[in-house]
Amino acid sequence: MVKVFKAIKSYLRHTDLLLLNLAILSSLLGLVAIYSATFSYQSNKYVIVQSVALVLGIFCFVAASLIDLENIARFWKFFFVFNILFQLSLFVLGTAGDTGNRSWIRFGGIGIQPAEFGKIIFICTLACHIDRLKDRINSVKAIVQLTLHFLLTVAAVYIPSKDLGMAVAYVFIFAIMMFSSGLSWKWIGGITAGAVAVSPLVWRFLGDYQRNRILVLFDPAIDPSIYYQTDQSVLALGAGQFLGSGYMQGRQTQYNILPAKYTDSIFSVIGEEFGFVGCCVVIVLLGTLVLRLFYNASQCDNRFSYLICAGMASMFTIQILINIGMCVGVMPVIGLTLPFFSYGGSSLVTMFLSLGIVAGFVLRQRPAWLRSSDE
Repeated sequence: MVKVFKAIKSYLRHTDLLLLNLAILSSLLGLVAIYSATFSYQSNKYVIVQSVALVLGIFCFVAASLIDLENIARFWKFFFVFNILFQLSLFVLGTAGDTGNRSWIRFGGIGIQPAEFGKIIFICTLACHIDRLKDRINSVKAIVQLTLHFLLTVAAVYIPSKDLGMAVAYVFIFAIMMFSSGLSWKWIGGITAGAVAVSPLVWRFLGDYQRNRILVLFDPAIDPSIYYQTDQSVLALGAGQFLGSGYMQGRQTQYNILPAKYTDSIFSVIGEEFGFVGCCVVIVLLGTLVLRLFYNASQCDNRFSYLICAGMASMFTIQILINIGMCVGVMPVIGLTLPFFSYGGSSLVTMFLSLGIVAGFVLRQRPAWLRSSDE
């Protein structure tokens, strides 16, 4: 028993407690906001599910930090294939969520969103792939391989679910990881030009509803029903002013005027009830977490761990920017949740799992602790 307590003490001393504490504090504040957002439903289901996910997330953080990914990196091709099949399983097992996208697998009252967990697998397999290429990263063959790696994954995510927001997250993660891999500016410019060139084709591939989600930002009259969520989000934020209307006193929130108030629009709920000050607290917490992730990436002693940390940081960055942008009316409403604050068990567990992976790299850079824990 003494050895167990010593191991726990050593773990707490050397793990990245800043990451863990930021995540727990953000999640607890998220629970406070979710309780207010769902109070009018007269059901504690949402708070209970989110609380269970928080406990599970903390466990996943610890478990993930103790797994040495470098020992299983050689199996990256297996995990790549598994991820593709996992996403495609939605064709058979998928059910529609609140957004209407066929992006969930449900077992009784438990729902799993494959694309959420798939982001972590994608980051890890792409990091392994890039690391295996080593100095050949700027060869034509390497670029083709990595592009196919990305395209196959994002196609498997988007085609069965039609979840544009999740697909955008994968695109951003790929872009940041390629930029971080040592890719030459020649290739960066070429890939950027190629992406711009095929954008009209991608635009035609989108459904009318998805195109309208983007177009209403420039002309709300195109589809007032789609713009309604953006309009109400902005109104809720404006109603909060500097200090907010008071906890559980927000009109847009408590009278069910604000759509998706406990998921996509949770930032607007916080803005309405806690005002500009509350919004700043959220931004500072999440901003500090992202900066910590990039700092950990800069401290990594090998390319593999560096790329994974950069990938995790990019995942958080895109979700924060798009979700807050959705609420303030400068980004299309594409269904990306605000990390740790929005309701969603799969999302919350995924976020803690990703932070645990990063914390694991921090732990394994301290061989002295590993030796002392065995004493």
